[in-house]
Amino acid sequence: MKKIVVIMSLIFTLIPTVLWAQTPDYKVVFDLTSKDTLDHKAVIRWLNEISQANPNAQLEVVLYGQSLGMVTKGSSVAEAVTKLAQNKNIAFKVCSIAMKNQHVDKTQLLPGVQTVPDGIYEIISKQKEGWGYIKAIR
Repeated sequence: MKKIVVIMSLIFTLIPTVLWAQTPDYKVVFDLTSKDTLDHKAVIRWLNEISQANPNAQLEVVLYGQSLGMVTKGSSVAEAVTKLAQNKNIAFKVCSIAMKNQHVDKTQLLPGVQTVPDGIYEIISKQKEGWGYIKAIR
């Protein structure tokens, strides 16, 4: 009987530890289509807040539509984007279709900004992988 009590107490002690160790990863993809610089600044603020609170969080901003100005040279948030893009857990990905439609060349992108063939497909792929989704508007 004593052995059963010891085994049961070990099990009940270990269960919370095992459950805590299985906390899902923090992975979020931000969908940005706005050319509004206030939206750009909001995304930068969110990335900074999340990465400070959870340094292991994986964050990705997918830009398409009219949002490309955020990640091109001369952007009002260029310094912040360049700094955040150096973080291995933060990515800025620009839709190649939007670049073509808006006549934006890769040489105009800020350092660390990546391109993807299709922004919407990138977002859908992340969602299929279990990433959370945030439409980035104020």
